Amino acid sequence: MLAAKHFPSSGCNSGFDETLFQQIADDLREKGFSVRPAALPEHIANALYAQQQSLSDHKYADAGIGRGTNFVKTEFVRTDEICWITGESNAGAQWIDWMGQLQRFLNQQLFLGLFSFESHFAHYEPGAYYKRHYDAFRGEANRVLSVVTYLNPAWGHEEGGELVLYRDDHDRTGLKVVPLFGSLVVFLSEEFPHEVLPARRDRYSVAGWFRVNTSIGNNIDPPR
Repeated sequence: MLAAKHFPSSGCNSGFDETLFQQIADDLREKGFSVRPAALPEHIANALYAQQQSLSDHKYADAGIGRGTNFVKTEFVRTDEICWITGESNAGAQWIDWMGQLQRFLNQQLFLGLFSFESHFAHYEPGAYYKRHYDAFRGEANRVLSVVTYLNPAWGHEEGGELVLYRDDHDRTGLKVVPLFGSLVVFLSEEFPHEVLPARRDRYSVAGWFRVNTSIGNNIDPPR
């Protein structure tokens, strides 16, 4: 998937679990995706969970597809609702800082040129779904890596809501990931079609994307 390039640690990143970040980098290099159960630090997972549970209904917006003038809401594709994370809350700031550390580590290890990160809370009511799709299309040079973490305490396998990650357009089986609390999924946005299956209870997560810099002139990408 990615060229095998490895660099020794500089020893300056003591604020994160370097073993975990190295495992993610190795997974991306070898497979293009990484699934790490209970990988999100517990204090960040708990803070994000508390914030998401405190969000009032008016903070959420119906999710859609596309961005800018191409944004469209369509229940045929997805029926979840989202709330963007700005970093203004303590929980959001901790999450964005941790993602920034991962960004720097992966850039050092894999030369991905990751430039910015955006993310949102996602809430799926019972029966809600997100049908099979890509997070980015080849040649658009926007989203490079997709990240998902789950905020569902005591989730049972029988409750559904799995993320299904497919190898390619021909794969009809896929890899199912149960949305267990604190689990982390990272994958190449252009490479893997995926979907979210309906769940039997409310399903909570954070979805995010690392982007490359496609700014032209004074037009900042991503838009601010």
